[in-house]
Amino acid sequence: MAAAVSKYSRFASASRKLGSFLFKSAFIVQAATCGSKMDSERPTKLEFAVQMTCESCAQKVRAALEGKPGVKSVSIDVSREAVLVESALTSAEVQALIESTGRRAVLKGIGGSERDLGAAVAMLAGVGSIQGVVRFLQLSEERCLIDGTIDGLEPGPHGLHVHTLGDLTLDCLSCGEHFNPFGRRHGGPEDSERHVGDLGNIVAGPDGRASFRLEDSQLKVWDVIGRSLVVDAGEDDLGQGGHPLSKQTGNSGDRLACGIIARSAGLFQNPKQICACDGVTLWEERDRPIAGKGRSKTNPETPAAHL
Repeated sequence: MAAAVSKYSRFASASRKLGSFLFKSAFIVQAATCGSKMDSERPTKLEFAVQMTCESCAQKVRAALEGKPGVKSVSIDVSREAVLVESALTSAEVQALIESTGRRAVLKGIGGSERDLGAAVAMLAGVGSIQGVVRFLQLSEERCLIDGTIDGLEPGPHGLHVHTLGDLTLDCLSCGEHFNPFGRRHGGPEDSERHVGDLGNIVAGPDGRASFRLEDSQLKVWDVIGRSLVVDAGEDDLGQGGHPLSKQTGNSGDRLACGIIARSAGLFQNPKQICACDGVTLWEERDRPIAGKGRSKTNPETPAAHL
């Protein structure tokens, strides 16, 4: 009997390991399938404020960035506590590299290689612990970059769409329909016949995080400021499913999280060190939740900036 139990235990252990391997492999394949056509390898410039006091600090930050795949160039100004990185990585990935040195970093601006055509940001919050930040940068008249990280999602693909209204009075239910100024049916991001707001799917890994960097040919920053960004509970079938909602919404389920798209700073356009609205420093703001409850809480011991 003991031998039989032992054999069963070894079999169960092997099965769990195989199941874990297949589970993780499925996400790798799924991510490649859902995002390959949209992923952007075009480098952009990211301006970070980084807590640095000496040249030794700068050397550690430089060492954490230079030579890393996806990082093209690094420029550091210790006197301004500023780091400019040209990279094809997501802003969250670059920030993580900088903060691996033990220094806090805050993204202050984002820009492309061409003249400033506009930038925007949406801070998403929703069901449970879901929160995220998604940035939009107009790279050229034809291409818009979407760079984001969303945490707290169920592992797997989730539809991502720009909606017509920047109205959160009923949470995500009051955001209106997909942004569709040309009256077309729903489709995928590579389709000519699609809503302008159709951004396809993002994929959350086993840890619930979806980090993505996409390019889109129909979205324009100046058209979406004041509208909303919504992430859905399920996979967008890109209009190819047989469900009645496929041609309307991609049948991607309930709206999980959303945020209003607001204009944001381009490169060297954000000199802020103290927030005029509540008097907290840049670093205190860095330690708050990126969205949702607790984002706007103030410390009663922090004096007002009166700016």
